[in-house]
Parts: sequence; structure tokens; C-alpha cells
Amino acid sequence: MVVQLSFEDKQDLKKKGYSDDQINIAMAEIEREDLQGSTTTKTQQQTYSPSIFSSQKMDDMARYQLELNDLLEQTEHILKGDIVTIKQGVKVWGTNPHPEKNPLNDEGVRKIMLELQTYINRHIILGDYEENDINRIMRDYGKKLTNFLFMKYEEMGMDTEEKRQEYTSIIINVVNLVYASYSRAKDGGERRSLREMISIQQTHQSQGSGMMNMPMQQQKTRGVLNPMRYIAGKYA
Repeated sequence: MVVQLSFEDKQDLKKKGYSDDQINIAMAEIEREDLQGSTTTKTQQQTYSPSIFSSQKMDDMARYQLELNDLLEQTEHILKGDIVTIKQGVKVWGTNPHPEKNPLNDEGVRKIMLELQTYINRHIILGDYEENDINRIMRDYGKKLTNFLFMKYEEMGMDTEEKRQEYTSIIINVVNLVYASYSRAKDGGERRSLREMISIQQTHQSQGSGMMNMPMQQQKTRGVLNPMRYIAGKYA
């Protein structure tokens, strides 16, 4: 900022005993401090810019909370009779070397998984169910799955006595998965948790944006001997 004084200002300073040289030096000091202040403001704005990483981390948490594909994929591997191994710290599913011992064939796995997807999804876990509703739904689903397997067990691959011994285990495991899905929706717990997470994220972003856009009102500290300090509020 170029500091300019009116003729009246200069005359007023001269009346107070300041020479032209002193006035010029004072104005040059103000210009120098203003330039430094402008540079500091830009640096502060860069320092207080919102963290993209923090926002991304919150988004990832929300997506992870609702991500059900991994659960369904793991269930499908188990129903297929696949065998899990750990290779270099990574879980890897491999085909059972004795597929003839798998309790279900491909058609049996497909039908169970198709049914599971109607009970394990985002719409269910973000619902709002009371405990009595969940218990009623589970009783109905347990009966439905039991009758379904009983009527079609041979068609679904359970064509030997050894395979049919897995009948109860399959029903219990699948029912437990569905129960876990509805339990997350008990009294709207999952939906409430997600809302709180979104609220925290929005607050975080708002604070970051506010810090970035906040006008940095620098305090202009003038030199003690600067005569401009004594002009009532004009530049000081």
C-alpha cells in the first residue's frame, strides 16, 4: 500500500515538530510493514488450508461402515467349500481340491446367495427395527430357509448322507449372518451412527474452510519512534 498524506496532515505533523525527512522515513516504514504483513497473511492462509486427507479419511470410514460386499463374498466362499490360505500376509481363497465333498453345488450356492442379498444390504442395516420386529423376522426367515433346503437339498447338491450332515450347520451360519445384519439396524443404531459421522465430517470441513477463508486481521505494530503512531487512527 502506498501511504499518502494530505497537505493538512503534513502541516499538522510539522506543527508537532516533525521535519519533512522524519515524515518521509515514517511513511516508508509503514509501507515496508504493510508489505511484510501481506506476505505473512498469504503464508497463514496456506498454513490453515483444510486437510484433504482428513476429509478423505472420514469418507473412507463411512464407506467401510456400509461395505457389505466383503461379507457376502466370504460367505459365498464358505458355502462353496473353498479353502483359505495366507500368502505373504494376504488372505487367498482357493478351490477345494476335493470338490465332490462340498455340501452344496453351484446352483445351491447361487440360490442361497441370491436370498441372502435381500437380507444383507444397505437398506436393511440403515433401517430402524425394534427388537420384537427383528425376532419375528428371524423366526420367519429361519423357517423359510429350513423348508427351502429340506425341499431342494438334492437339487442343491446335498445328495449324500455325509453332505446332509452339514444341513444344520449351513442353516445356523446363514441365519446368524442375517441376524447380524438386522442387529445393526436395531433402534436405528447404524443410521444414527452414520448421521453422527457425517455431522463430524461436515463440521471438520466447515472449520477447515473457515480457517482458510477467515480474513487474517494482522496487528500492525509500528515502530516506537514512528510519528505516524500519533496521528489519531489514520494509519496506526
